[in-house]
Amino acid sequence: MKVVILAGGLGTRISEESQFKPKPMVEIGSMPILWHIMKEYTFHGFKEFVICAGYKQHLIKEWFSDYFLHTSDVTFDFTKENEMIIHQKHTEPWKVTVVDTGLNTQTGGRVKRIRDYVGDETFMLTYGDAVSNVDIKALIAYHKSHGKMGTASVYNFGQNKGVLEIEKGQVMAFREKADLDGDVINIGYMVFEPEFFDLIDGDTTILEKDPMARLLDNQNLMAYTHKGFWQCMDTLREKEKLEKLWDEGNAPWKIW
Repeated sequence: MKVVILAGGLGTRISEESQFKPKPMVEIGSMPILWHIMKEYTFHGFKEFVICAGYKQHLIKEWFSDYFLHTSDVTFDFTKENEMIIHQKHTEPWKVTVVDTGLNTQTGGRVKRIRDYVGDETFMLTYGDAVSNVDIKALIAYHKSHGKMGTASVYNFGQNKGVLEIEKGQVMAFREKADLDGDVINIGYMVFEPEFFDLIDGDTTILEKDPMARLLDNQNLMAYTHKGFWQCMDTLREKEKLEKLWDEGNAPWKIW
């Protein structure tokens, strides 16, 4: 099963970092948050990724192109026609497809553009700016058990973000989070059947609006409740929080 990661936005709320690189390439402990997310999925056995790139997409491609050099010892032998020898290669067994889904394309449009790379199979989808210790295998088992088109991982997080109303596992509505509201938010870590692509119109489609609304209308979206750790990296303060957890050896998302 392929993992699709949204990594094309401008990241304006963390402009201190994103003016130089895409937000998913902002580093925690010297490695991009995108790498951390991929390591989470790899721990559960999922090693094929489709990256929906956009803003400064060339930097994502260049990082993966040079990844084996960054993680290995290298001998450059200029006496033998510039021979390069790789020692102790430490790269993960990943297959990564980086797709330029456009600079101004909305989240739904980015997903629509990578349809050919996913094919006619169930796929996972998440955001490229948040880490978690979601039990991916349990998530997939839950998705397969209910037979609906989509599953979104949800989390009770005390901030003003969009929330979901849920009854007996069925997602009934999306709405804005109110102060002191105890409802849960969509944290990504989603699973969809390939028919979901048909619910996305084009580049201007916002994933969290029309496609999700259509799933709701058909009672085709279920919620997987995550009770562990989750943290997004929308702001510099949140980046520093994640960096501190990593540096102290207390990063809950480091399950590998």
